[in-house]
Amino acid sequence: MLHYALIGHPLGHSLSPQIHRRLFQLEGMEADYLLDDFPPQELEAHLPILRRYAAFNITIPYKTALLDRLAGISENARLYGSVNAVQVKDGRLYGDNTDCTGFLRTLESAGLALRGPVCVAGAGGVGRMFALEAARQGAQVTLAARASSLDKARQVAAEAREKLGAEIAVQPLETLAGPVGLLINATPAGMYPRVEAAPVPRAVVAEASAVFDCIYNPSQTLLLQWARELGKPAVGGMGMLVWQAAAAHELWHGTRFSHRVVGQLIQEMEAVLEEREAQG
Repeated sequence: MLHYALIGHPLGHSLSPQIHRRLFQLEGMEADYLLDDFPPQELEAHLPILRRYAAFNITIPYKTALLDRLAGISENARLYGSVNAVQVKDGRLYGDNTDCTGFLRTLESAGLALRGPVCVAGAGGVGRMFALEAARQGAQVTLAARASSLDKARQVAAEAREKLGAEIAVQPLETLAGPVGLLINATPAGMYPRVEAAPVPRAVVAEASAVFDCIYNPSQTLLLQWARELGKPAVGGMGMLVWQAAAAHELWHGTRFSHRVVGQLIQEMEAVLEEREAQG
């Protein structure tokens, strides 16, 4: 049996094993998917174990830490300076970034386009990826960050100018006002257990054309609740979680999953999450 894994620390109650095992079933493959949780100081000693997997996914804190141990990386991984999917060939590690693919296909499935005004809230790793990808797609991007992260946001804007020839506007998240176009939340505001939080006031949501929240736990954040109450198209983060996993399988095995099949899997995982929430 082939073995695959998610590496990270800490991993907690990840949905990745359920998602990938279902994808293996859909592919007709006999394979297993494990959670491989180890602390950063053990990364070097852990490399021989990683080379025994057929492939593996990466989450915090190894998305950048593993870069200099890879034999090669894709164009996407190079642009974002981050790897979340690795294939093992003859004991050598080759990295890619399917977070970007998951993001794009989630928006595509929801009928949301990365064009016109796009506002990304949060300048961390995922916010950087959202902002750069939106700029690459030709959108008019505003990157809104808290005062403590404005320098980081300016670095992303400089990177977009240098790598893509695109301009990204930077402004304080605290003073954000509409209209904002497609509003993308890349902050942890609203994530379990702080479900009462939102990255922006309701008045800003009222000025958005649509909302994408990358948080998937809870399945409906306060931000999404406001958007739906205001009649705005609103999409949560479960789609991105499942689509980036499906994209990894496409890289590893050449499989192509339809929007219908992935949509059903997203619903399955949302049901799993709701059951966990009900059990406390």
